[in-house]
Amino acid sequence: MLKGKTAVITGGSRGIGAAIAYQLASMGADIAVVYASNAAAAEAVCSQCRQDYGVKANAYRCDVADFASAKETVAQIKADFGTAQILVNNAGITRDGMIAMMKEEDFDAVLDTNLKGAFHMIRHMTGLFIRNREGCIVNISSVAGLMGNAGQCNYSASKAGLIGLTKSVAKELAPKGIRCNAVAPGFIATDMTENQADNPLLKLIPLGTMGQASDVAQAVAFLVTAKYVTGEVLRVDGGIAM
Repeated sequence: MLKGKTAVITGGSRGIGAAIAYQLASMGADIAVVYASNAAAAEAVCSQCRQDYGVKANAYRCDVADFASAKETVAQIKADFGTAQILVNNAGITRDGMIAMMKEEDFDAVLDTNLKGAFHMIRHMTGLFIRNREGCIVNISSVAGLMGNAGQCNYSASKAGLIGLTKSVAKELAPKGIRCNAVAPGFIATDMTENQADNPLLKLIPLGTMGQASDVAQAVAFLVTAKYVTGEVLRVDGGIAM
């Protein structure tokens, strides 16, 4: 279904990003895993994609919060793969704290990675998409960006910003044949949520359980292949934000 396409996945070395890499590789896409620090984990994801699905897969270390680093990484991906048709902005961090005590650097760090990092990647990959007259961007937002979350004003702001970015990019690039959508996960079982077992919000999930990274990956796969869907925010949250 995606044979001959290349998918760039930021934050692709673990959790949701790794699940997305496996999902798109299973559909035939070549994979560029962009990671921040764990080279071994990123290479393990690439190795599994190559071994299980016979696709090309390379790992690229990059701080997406850095404009120049993102530009260099996209240039290297272009050199290695020729071009790319899919971008999944999944890189994200948390620096939780109550607003009355939050440090400026904690607010800035989360916005720089989660929101500005997505801008950097879209900015540098748009040229490839325009030349291809084809492109699909999926931004991984969060239900925190839809409904807020106490103790996460920085994270919620970054994820709400991603939704605004998604809709603006979708409108701007649609005439070029480029689609942009977002996925808004709820509580997904990953390293980032391993300390959330006692969170009272879990009791508010109508489906009664946390989701899996594969659930988010399936939503991304749908948006990558849904040719007439753009500017959409697809919740994968067990119903908590409905």
